[in-house]
Amino acid sequence: MHTMWKGSISFGLVNIPIKMFAATEEKDIRFRYLHKECHTPLQYKKTCPTCNKEISEAEIVRGYEYELGHFIIIDEKDFAAAKSEIDDQTISILDFVNLSEIDPIYFDKTYYLAPQDTGGRAYNLLRQAMNDTGKIAIAKVTIRTKQTLAVLRVYKNVLVLETLFYPDEVRPISQIPGLPEETKINEKELEIATKLIDNLSAPFEPQKYKDDYREALQDIINKKIAGQEVKVAPNIPPKNVIDLMEALQASLKVTKKNKAGKTKNKDGEKTKQPSIV
Repeated sequence: MHTMWKGSISFGLVNIPIKMFAATEEKDIRFRYLHKECHTPLQYKKTCPTCNKEISEAEIVRGYEYELGHFIIIDEKDFAAAKSEIDDQTISILDFVNLSEIDPIYFDKTYYLAPQDTGGRAYNLLRQAMNDTGKIAIAKVTIRTKQTLAVLRVYKNVLVLETLFYPDEVRPISQIPGLPEETKINEKELEIATKLIDNLSAPFEPQKYKDDYREALQDIINKKIAGQEVKVAPNIPPKNVIDLMEALQASLKVTKKNKAGKTKNKDGEKTKQPSIV
């Protein structure tokens, strides 16, 4: 597997260096444009390097490269035959399941669903029934000729469709190099790590998270538009805590103070939680 990114996971003052890999891969059948006469792949300008001439749209066919340099030709009849078994106008619900049963690794894209003019009553009925039962629907849907697995669920006051990767599109973790083997955990370290997680636990409030890089870049753009000089901030030295127990204990101490800051002050108002540095 190809390494996409290298960095670390910051856990309080603990930094865990990591490499990142793509967890999923597309399984679409892909085609290349070929010259109809000799089946040579066309260049960007739609010219055939073998016949040394520019090719018109009428001369182009689609081929599937099953081996390097070897193609089978797929024509419109083949696409029609494959499509004849698929209803591309319907979201077909297959099962109702609990959301907790689906690992987030399967989720791909999200779409809002709204009723058409005559569908309001049935839309509301399904939305309310799913709300009352706490279930989500497993469905199949065809979008742009691709049939995909999906879930249908209620988000706030709207039904949403979230496409899923098929199981064979999720890369097996056995392909990830360098995963540490299971070793005996230090019970004291585990106890402190558990307390650290508890101290850092909070309700999910998406509005408090922001893209710091995008905001900083937008600020630079605005300054340049205004003709201002852009100053480069000094580099912040990376944290390098070698001793795991020391890092855990220091993190626990900081988060205890922050957690205490959430409690009500003498006037009965909640104090603002300081940021962890």
